Amino acid sequence: MIEAKNFGVSVLYGVITIFLLAAITSFIFSFILSFTNTQEKSISLLITIISFFSVFAGGFICGGKGKQKGWVLGGATGLLYSLIILLYQYLGHGSLFTLEQLVYYICYTLTAMMGGVLGVNIAGGPPQHHS
Repeated sequence: MIEAKNFGVSVLYGVITIFLLAAITSFIFSFILSFTNTQEKSISLLITIISFFSVFAGGFICGGKGKQKGWVLGGATGLLYSLIILLYQYLGHGSLFTLEQLVYYICYTLTAMMGGVLGVNIAGGPPQHHS
């Protein structure tokens, strides 16, 4: 079983990874949109792809850090990320998720779960037992 502390730290690493990647890419795209003639509509697919990559990477980091039960860790990472965005949107803007957003965040959670599974199997390896 995953210790509660290790579980929490792993999920926190995953969520921080997602937000760091989101901040970096937002910064880059804001420069592109500000200093070129590029329209937001023309790069929306690229932004969606990068969003899924960021969530996958967060799940991967989380799974690698937790070393076991990657689907649970990745799922928790995806759910916490979705909850933070929902709270921001509801408390900051007074609106809930639309049906389209709900589908996206369910897919984000599933993507984070896949990242968690791969993170455990590639980066995590077997848990270390100290005697």
